[in-house]
Amino acid sequence: MQQNSRASAFILGAFLFIGLSSLGFLLGKAAIEYKRYDRSVTVKGLSEREYDADIVIWPIQFTAAGNDLETLYGSMENNTSKIKAFLGKNAILPEEISFAAPAITDKSAQQYGSNARPEFRYTASQTVTVYSKNIPAVRAVMGSLSELGKQGIVFTGGNYQSQTEYLFTRLNEIKPEMIEEATRKAREVAQKFASDSQSRLGKIKRASQGQFSINARDKNNPHIKKVRVVSTIEYYLSD
Repeated sequence: MQQNSRASAFILGAFLFIGLSSLGFLLGKAAIEYKRYDRSVTVKGLSEREYDADIVIWPIQFTAAGNDLETLYGSMENNTSKIKAFLGKNAILPEEISFAAPAITDKSAQQYGSNARPEFRYTASQTVTVYSKNIPAVRAVMGSLSELGKQGIVFTGGNYQSQTEYLFTRLNEIKPEMIEEATRKAREVAQKFASDSQSRLGKIKRASQGQFSINARDKNNPHIKKVRVVSTIEYYLSD
């Protein structure tokens, strides 16, 4: 009976030893495989293209001065009519033109105790805005605006309110193609790294698409837009 108990205990111990050895081997192999599977490389892919803007917003700001308010308003209305007629003559459609109300400043109310009287009590400024998709026509008009200056209209520029804006609104149309290009370039870089390190490139571990940026190509050509996106992708590596 005692011999049977010893034999059973021996067999149980042998099975436990074999089981623990197998478990240790499997765990060790799994750790090695995990170590290999965890190797990765992170690369960036750039897609950069140039496109023409498709909308222009052109504020035309002009001023006038006088001592009689009624006469001043009349002068502003006359100047507005001249600008509208000039734009229409140069292929700018009526629906592309909008007019802001004139802003009148009473200088006598801004003297704050000063005895010096300004030459003109009132100054007025007004903005005519062109919002158009016909960018070539608008740019052509910009170059000939001096013709209105010869008619006595005083234009102002250089401030934030009078700056021309060029918009690119077709981003959703070009997004898929640019993302594909950025991803392809990132994979090319990763493939080169894997080849140089005598590894094989695996699947994507994680990917991050950067934000699209739209900027003027240069200060002299704000109507030409540079669209740019950078994708960051991490690939698995294996031997």
